[in-house]
Amino acid sequence: MKKLLTFIAALAFAAAAQAAPDPDPETLKVALLPDENASTIIKNNQGLKTYLETQLGKKIELIVTTDYSSMIEAMRHGRLDLAYFGPLSYVLARQKSEIEPFAALKVKGSTTYQSVVIANVSSGVKTIGDIRGKNMAYGDKVSTSSHLIPKSVLAEQGLNVGTDYKEH
Repeated sequence: MKKLLTFIAALAFAAAAQAAPDPDPETLKVALLPDENASTIIKNNQGLKTYLETQLGKKIELIVTTDYSSMIEAMRHGRLDLAYFGPLSYVLARQKSEIEPFAALKVKGSTTYQSVVIANVSSGVKTIGDIRGKNMAYGDKVSTSSHLIPKSVLAEQGLNVGTDYKEH
Protein backbone atom coordinates (compact mmCIF):
# COMPACT_ATOMS: atom_id res chain seq x y z
CA MET A 1 0.00 0.00 0.00
CA LYS A 2 2.82 2.40 0.85
CA LYS A 3 4.43 1.77 -2.56
CA LEU A 4 1.09 2.43 -4.22
CA LEU A 5 0.77 5.76 -2.41
CA THR A 6 4.30 6.67 -3.48
CA PHE A 7 3.40 5.86 -7.08
CA ILE A 8 0.22 7.90 -6.82
CA ALA A 9 2.16 10.81 -5.38
CA ALA A 10 4.60 10.69 -8.27
CA LEU A 11 1.67 10.43 -10.65
CA ALA A 12 -0.07 13.48 -9.28
CA PHE A 13 3.07 15.54 -9.56
CA ALA A 14 3.89 14.45 -13.10
CA ALA A 15 2.80 17.66 -14.70
CA ALA A 16 3.87 20.86 -13.07
CA ALA A 17 3.37 23.75 -10.77
CA GLN A 18 1.69 26.70 -12.45
CA ALA A 19 2.34 30.21 -11.17
CA ALA A 20 -0.78 31.04 -9.18
CA PRO A 21 -1.91 34.51 -8.11
CA ASP A 22 -0.83 33.68 -4.55
CA PRO A 23 2.74 32.32 -4.56
CA ASP A 24 2.16 30.62 -1.19
CA PRO A 25 -1.50 29.59 -1.02
CA GLU A 26 -2.94 28.09 2.15
CA THR A 27 -4.63 25.37 0.09
CA LEU A 28 -3.06 23.72 -2.96
CA LYS A 29 -5.42 22.64 -5.73
CA VAL A 30 -4.27 19.32 -7.17
CA ALA A 31 -5.96 18.06 -10.35
CA LEU A 32 -6.21 14.37 -11.11
CA LEU A 33 -6.91 12.85 -14.52
CA PRO A 34 -10.64 12.45 -15.16
CA ASP A 35 -10.22 8.85 -16.29
CA GLU A 36 -13.10 7.41 -14.24
CA ASN A 37 -15.91 8.52 -11.92
CA ALA A 38 -14.84 11.66 -10.02
CA SER A 39 -15.95 10.42 -6.59
CA THR A 40 -13.97 7.20 -7.12
CA ILE A 41 -10.87 9.16 -8.12
CA ILE A 42 -11.16 11.39 -5.04
CA LYS A 43 -11.73 8.38 -2.77
CA ASN A 44 -8.79 6.46 -4.28
CA ASN A 45 -6.47 9.43 -3.79
CA GLN A 46 -7.13 10.19 -0.12
CA GLY A 47 -3.74 8.63 0.67
CA LEU A 48 -2.10 11.06 -1.73
CA LYS A 49 -3.97 13.97 -0.15
CA THR A 50 -2.87 12.96 3.35
CA TYR A 51 0.72 12.43 2.20
CA LEU A 52 0.90 15.84 0.51
CA GLU A 53 -0.68 17.63 3.46
CA THR A 54 1.83 16.02 5.82
CA GLN A 55 4.86 16.62 3.61
CA LEU A 56 3.96 20.14 2.48
CA GLY A 57 2.20 21.47 5.57
CA LYS A 58 -0.65 22.71 3.36
CA LYS A 59 -4.29 21.85 2.90
CA ILE A 60 -4.83 19.89 -0.31
CA GLU A 61 -7.96 20.12 -2.44
CA LEU A 62 -8.22 17.24 -4.90
CA ILE A 63 -9.96 18.25 -8.11
CA VAL A 64 -11.28 16.11 -10.95
CA THR A 65 -12.28 18.09 -14.02
CA THR A 66 -15.00 17.00 -16.45
CA ASP A 67 -12.48 16.09 -19.15
CA TYR A 68 -8.83 16.41 -20.11
CA SER A 69 -9.31 19.65 -22.05
CA SER A 70 -10.95 21.44 -19.11
CA MET A 71 -8.02 20.37 -16.92
CA ILE A 72 -5.61 21.88 -19.44
CA GLU A 73 -7.61 25.12 -19.47
CA ALA A 74 -7.84 25.25 -15.66
CA MET A 75 -4.05 24.93 -15.48
CA ARG A 76 -3.58 27.55 -18.19
CA HIS A 77 -5.74 30.06 -16.30
CA GLY A 78 -4.00 29.47 -12.95
CA ARG A 79 -6.95 27.74 -11.26
CA LEU A 80 -4.73 24.75 -10.37
CA ASP A 81 -1.46 24.55 -8.48
CA LEU A 82 -0.48 20.99 -9.46
CA ALA A 83 -1.83 18.54 -11.99
CA TYR A 84 -1.23 15.05 -13.26
CA PHE A 85 -1.25 14.93 -17.04
CA GLY A 86 -0.83 11.95 -19.29
CA PRO A 87 1.71 12.21 -22.12
CA LEU A 88 -0.60 13.75 -24.75
CA SER A 89 -2.47 16.04 -22.36
CA TYR A 90 0.89 17.27 -21.02
CA VAL A 91 2.13 18.15 -24.51
CA LEU A 92 -1.09 20.06 -25.22
CA ALA A 93 -0.99 21.81 -21.82
CA ARG A 94 2.67 22.75 -22.34
CA GLN A 95 1.77 24.42 -25.64
CA LYS A 96 -0.74 26.64 -23.82
CA SER A 97 1.04 27.48 -20.58
CA GLU A 98 4.43 27.56 -18.93
CA ILE A 99 4.26 24.34 -16.95
CA GLU A 100 7.21 22.20 -16.05
CA PRO A 101 7.12 18.47 -15.28
CA PHE A 102 8.99 17.41 -12.17
CA ALA A 103 7.97 13.80 -11.53
CA ALA A 104 6.80 10.74 -13.40
CA LEU A 105 5.02 7.58 -12.39
CA LYS A 106 7.31 4.58 -12.17
CA VAL A 107 5.74 1.14 -11.76
CA LYS A 108 7.91 -1.96 -11.48
CA GLY A 109 10.93 0.08 -12.57
CA SER A 110 9.33 1.43 -15.74
CA THR A 111 7.81 4.76 -16.72
CA THR A 112 5.90 3.21 -19.63
CA TYR A 113 2.43 1.79 -19.67
CA GLN A 114 0.16 -0.12 -22.03
CA SER A 115 -2.97 0.55 -24.00
CA VAL A 116 -5.36 -2.26 -24.86
CA VAL A 117 -8.20 -2.77 -27.30
CA ILE A 118 -11.20 -4.53 -25.80
CA ALA A 119 -13.78 -6.25 -28.00
CA ASN A 120 -16.90 -8.26 -27.29
CA VAL A 121 -16.23 -11.98 -27.80
CA SER A 122 -19.15 -12.18 -30.24
CA SER A 123 -17.60 -9.48 -32.49
CA GLY A 124 -15.03 -11.88 -33.92
CA VAL A 125 -12.20 -9.42 -33.27
CA LYS A 126 -9.09 -11.37 -32.31
CA THR A 127 -6.42 -9.28 -34.06
CA ILE A 128 -6.04 -5.62 -35.01
CA GLY A 129 -6.83 -6.54 -38.62
CA ASP A 130 -10.21 -7.94 -37.55
CA ILE A 131 -11.35 -4.39 -36.74
CA ARG A 132 -11.79 -3.76 -40.48
CA GLY A 133 -15.49 -3.10 -41.14
CA LYS A 134 -16.30 -2.66 -37.44
CA ASN A 135 -17.18 0.30 -35.22
CA MET A 136 -14.43 1.52 -32.90
CA ALA A 137 -15.07 3.64 -29.80
CA TYR A 138 -12.35 5.76 -28.20
CA GLY A 139 -11.96 7.60 -24.93
CA ASP A 140 -11.28 11.31 -24.47
CA LYS A 141 -9.59 12.86 -27.53
CA VAL A 142 -6.78 14.14 -25.30
CA SER A 143 -6.14 10.70 -23.77
CA THR A 144 -2.94 8.97 -24.80
CA SER A 145 -4.01 5.44 -23.91
CA SER A 146 -7.69 5.52 -24.91
CA HIS A 147 -7.45 7.61 -28.08
CA LEU A 148 -4.03 8.48 -29.49
CA ILE A 149 -2.29 5.09 -29.15
CA PRO A 150 -5.17 2.88 -30.37
CA LYS A 151 -5.79 5.17 -33.35
CA SER A 152 -2.06 5.25 -34.16
CA VAL A 153 -1.74 1.46 -33.94
CA LEU A 154 -4.69 1.01 -36.30
CA ALA A 155 -3.14 3.46 -38.78
CA GLU A 156 0.21 1.66 -38.55
CA GLN A 157 -1.64 -1.55 -39.45
CA GLY A 158 -3.11 0.17 -42.52
CA LEU A 159 -6.57 0.71 -41.05
CA ASN A 160 -7.95 4.19 -41.62
CA VAL A 161 -11.00 5.64 -39.91
CA GLY A 162 -13.91 6.19 -42.28
CA THR A 163 -12.47 3.88 -44.92
CA ASP A 164 -11.66 0.68 -43.05
CA TYR A 165 -13.69 1.13 -39.86
CA LYS A 166 -16.13 3.57 -38.32
CA GLU A 167 -15.32 5.75 -35.34
CA HIS A 168 -18.11 5.82 -32.80
